[in-house]
Amino acid sequence: MDTTTLLSPASTNQLITTTPVPITVTYGDGIGPEITEAVLRILRAAGAQLDVETIEIGEKVYLSGNTSGIPDSAWESLQRTKILLKGPITTPQGKGYKSLNVTMRKVLGLYANVRPCVTYAPFVATNQPNMDVVIVRENEEDLYGGIEHRQTDEVVQCLKLISRPGTEKIIRYAFEYARINGRKKVTCFTKDNIMKATDGMFHQIFREIGAEYPELEKEHMIIDIGTAKLAVQPSRFDVIVTLNLYGDIISDVAAEVSGSVGLAGSSNIGENFAMFEAIHGSAPDIAGKNIANPSGLLGGAVQMLLHIGQKDVAEKIQNAWLKTLEDGQHTADIFNEVHSRARLGTREFADAVIARLGQKPQTLPAAAFGNNQQQTISVELRTYPPAQKDLIGVDVFLHWPQRDANVLGEQIKSIKVGNMELTMITNRGVKVWPNGNPATFCTDHWRCRFKSADYKVSPFSDVMDIVRELHALGFDVIKTENLYLFDGEPGFTLGQGQ
Repeated sequence: MDTTTLLSPASTNQLITTTPVPITVTYGDGIGPEITEAVLRILRAAGAQLDVETIEIGEKVYLSGNTSGIPDSAWESLQRTKILLKGPITTPQGKGYKSLNVTMRKVLGLYANVRPCVTYAPFVATNQPNMDVVIVRENEEDLYGGIEHRQTDEVVQCLKLISRPGTEKIIRYAFEYARINGRKKVTCFTKDNIMKATDGMFHQIFREIGAEYPELEKEHMIIDIGTAKLAVQPSRFDVIVTLNLYGDIISDVAAEVSGSVGLAGSSNIGENFAMFEAIHGSAPDIAGKNIANPSGLLGGAVQMLLHIGQKDVAEKIQNAWLKTLEDGQHTADIFNEVHSRARLGTREFADAVIARLGQKPQTLPAAAFGNNQQQTISVELRTYPPAQKDLIGVDVFLHWPQRDANVLGEQIKSIKVGNMELTMITNRGVKVWPNGNPATFCTDHWRCRFKSADYKVSPFSDVMDIVRELHALGFDVIKTENLYLFDGEPGFTLGQGQ
């Protein structure tokens, strides 16, 4: 592992007198080394006070036999510095490799992913010249838990996990971000018209926390129409807070609408650690060709400087970058015949930004980040008394290759243990017994709901007895989900069609 202290631009022989901030840097894969080197040169030239440790993570580490993609020495560096500037990395294809991006966000508790998406019209071509949106994405939960199982010959599942603490943290962060940064409105995107429990809780907590910010406008939109509006009317949005998967998708949509995914930087913020990166991938098809745009990673580096309190340097770099765009010094991805004056490579674009340090844009709004003090967002979780939790049933999932729900119902409807009896069978969530529609297509994956008709509480031993009876009849039980009341309210949803 290399350790390098960045030098003051005033002299290559003189260290910066103020104590540098330790950070960890990984150059990444694909175009990562090119754009990371370009960004580090800009940081040096601007006088960023950084003590850099370099680590290697990603494709080479995976292919060396480390299935996590990150060696122990890299974790040790991160434990020391708490800050990572990360070039894009490649996760090799194949079932044995997990996404290192997701792993790092979760292991380090980086719960908030902040992705500003701004247009730079007319210098960068876009159909939406008035876009200035910040997407605050939940970064640890949702389908990115990566908990997947093959359950039958025909069906695999992925668990969507949403927690109250995780939701409270990201929504509180979004409102605090809006308040601190002078934003006026926070919009929540969910799909709670379909996912009543998971997305429904996210929406409910948005309402609860939003009530504590009366000065901010609040809005909720269903994710599908919200994404469409973001693409064609981005000026109606200010700060958007949403779940992990939705945030991943809409931030790419917003970045592309702004002119290029290559322009967008990203910060990943936690209680004790932070990671800064571009939102795009490693683009191996253009690696080594000196054509990649380093702007996304540079945007992440500007956010890093703001995070560690070097706002004057961040402002200098951002204004030089804006002036470079204004002067038509563009990489290939944003080159246009009207406003571009030169088609620059990665290295040459960095040179152009360095040449403009100390200058400000004349048409685009100049960056003004304020005084040189670190500004952090602190999120405190509320505490709640534990709910009264009562077991009143169980969903038993079966692998059964026949496709006739009525035959299945006839074979198991006589099973009754204590207060629990068969009340419903679903296939892919749709009620198919009793009184199912014969047009409904069924797979080999069946959910059989046994519960008390009047919500009488049952002992857990009744669940085990139901499973034993199904097994004795020759059925393949692949999973169970207990049905609970929480303070008298059902903690489960109805079947579709009930």
